[in-house]
Amino acid sequence: MATKKKKKLTKAQARQRNKKIFLLIEFLVLILVLLAFFAWLKLGKIDWATIKNMKTNTLDEETKVVLSGYTTLAFFGVDNRKVGNYDSGNSDSIMIACINNDTKEVKIVSVYRDTFLDTGEGNLHKCNYAYNHGGIEQAMEMLNSNLDLDIQDYVAVDFKALADAVDAVGGIDLEDGLTGEEAAIMNQSYVSYTAEIVGKEGIEVKQGQKHLDGVQALSFCRVRYTKGGDFERASRQREVLGLLAEKMKSASLTELNDLVDSILPEVSTSLYPSEVFTLATAMQDYTIVETRGFPFDMRGGKFGSKGDVVVPCTLESNVQKLYEYLYEDTTHISSNELKSISQSIVTYTGFDEDDALDYGY
Repeated sequence: MATKKKKKLTKAQARQRNKKIFLLIEFLVLILVLLAFFAWLKLGKIDWATIKNMKTNTLDEETKVVLSGYTTLAFFGVDNRKVGNYDSGNSDSIMIACINNDTKEVKIVSVYRDTFLDTGEGNLHKCNYAYNHGGIEQAMEMLNSNLDLDIQDYVAVDFKALADAVDAVGGIDLEDGLTGEEAAIMNQSYVSYTAEIVGKEGIEVKQGQKHLDGVQALSFCRVRYTKGGDFERASRQREVLGLLAEKMKSASLTELNDLVDSILPEVSTSLYPSEVFTLATAMQDYTIVETRGFPFDMRGGKFGSKGDVVVPCTLESNVQKLYEYLYEDTTHISSNELKSISQSIVTYTGFDEDDALDYGY
């Protein structure tokens, strides 16, 4: 098969990408610090789950030793149309946080929601399908089986949390304002419906508008039918999170309290209260050093009823890079389960490592 050259990023594009990455990191750090500060007062508001003992692949002993040196958590942002219900819904945001237990360095991976993976029992589909059809358990086992991981704990929020957080700090201001296309799509498909779901007022937007309230910011994050599709939507989400972080820097204690009060009731987690407290009290020792998107090597494609998907090229080679990135492990031995899934994706799509393209995200 002929080798296809990857599209190279310009220096300006690379700088812009890095800027967005660091804005996201900054937001996450601030959120964690806030949770550490308020957690002991607010823990009673969290929805505690008892999901444990997630299934994993048959991992070799060396891999188990590597994983034992880290704490790996799954984070889900759930679009379920029913605020506070985490039993089902598409997981629009899927993130993996990896904490080095010795250095306290944290690395984060965002798994693209349209990534073509085995979502359970050999069913190849967009990875967010797993949460919608099997809830938290199937979503976590999907991550474990496709990525050769052993994730046992998660944190999930519904999409109302973002709207509440933005409103708690008085809204955000976009740097460039809305394009005409973005404004039209938001008004037509998202603002009024999003307002109804989260129980807030929905005010239509216009081209060039910079200031967004919670409903408008959430609607902006959900826009995907523009050039760049889901990759561009992820970029919008990072922009909003970065702007929210900036507002938090100058927020009053009352606004910060309102922010945490808004978010914590919309959190579901398998972590025990004692585990949350331990993480919170040690939060100042943690440093988020990097965040990336997964898969690293990929190609978009449309496959009948599966729709437009992001194909890892290949899944096995991407997992090798994932282990190197998260765990500094360059010798990971793929499980037989991973090899089988990876080959199934290649057979179904026809895409292998030589077919990867660089989309600049």
